[in-house]
Amino acid sequence: MHTMWKGSISFGLVNIPIKLHAATEDKDVKFRSLHKECHTPIKYEKICPVCEKELDIKEIVKGYEITKGKFVIVEEDELKELSEATGERAVEIIDFIKLNEIDPIYFNRSYYMSPDGGGMKAYGLLRKALTESEKAGLAKIIIRSKEQLAVIRVFEGTLLMETIHFPDEVRKAADVPNVPAADEVSKKEIDTAILLIDQLTTTFNPEKYHDEYRSKLLELIEAKRSGQELVTVKEKAPAANMTDLMAALQASIDRTKPAAKKTVRRKTAKKEAQSK
Repeated sequence: MHTMWKGSISFGLVNIPIKLHAATEDKDVKFRSLHKECHTPIKYEKICPVCEKELDIKEIVKGYEITKGKFVIVEEDELKELSEATGERAVEIIDFIKLNEIDPIYFNRSYYMSPDGGGMKAYGLLRKALTESEKAGLAKIIIRSKEQLAVIRVFEGTLLMETIHFPDEVRKAADVPNVPAADEVSKKEIDTAILLIDQLTTTFNPEKYHDEYRSKLLELIEAKRSGQELVTVKEKAPAANMTDLMAALQASIDRTKPAAKKTVRRKTAKKEAQSK
């Protein structure tokens, strides 16, 4: 499993060197955008609309827009210094909480944590303590220059870290439009709805569910592949050979030189004859 981050967890005086591994993966079927005429994958270029030229990565800087068209430039070394000052490679557990106290709307991404170096014993200590106390650790971590809150808990014998949104990153439910203020339903309607819920209630088994759309899309792609419904990228026309072109132009010039000299000599001879 690919290691995407290395650092340490600390709680109290205990320090555990760890590695992070993505716990989930995106299995969406991804398409390339092709030119309809020749089926060539199109390019997305970084072009300055004022200078009208494509930019190299070294020519691009980060800017924060203060007002329309006005930016504050933040240099890469300033960002690096800031991340180092805030402990980019440290996960500090600041509190211990009950997991059910966090509403699912706050959860973002999940990462498995594995011990690194000599952290086996301390890793086992934290795992055992969290299991027996039925608590989760609430921590702060910086990933890709962004500080995040995170919950550390035990999942199938492995420490799992789940990043969670800060409160100001969760939009207020009160701002959702057209939500009725009161439930205008009858007692009979409520009882019928609850009966239906009871009939459909079951134990959650994640293996029971799968992405039907993705499965059908892959079947469609395979059927097209098997039926040889394939398109081929057209080869780019070779650039004209400039060496040959220049040689041809030079040869053309050379061919005209004798004729030009002959014409000049005839005109000179004619003038001399007239002068006599």
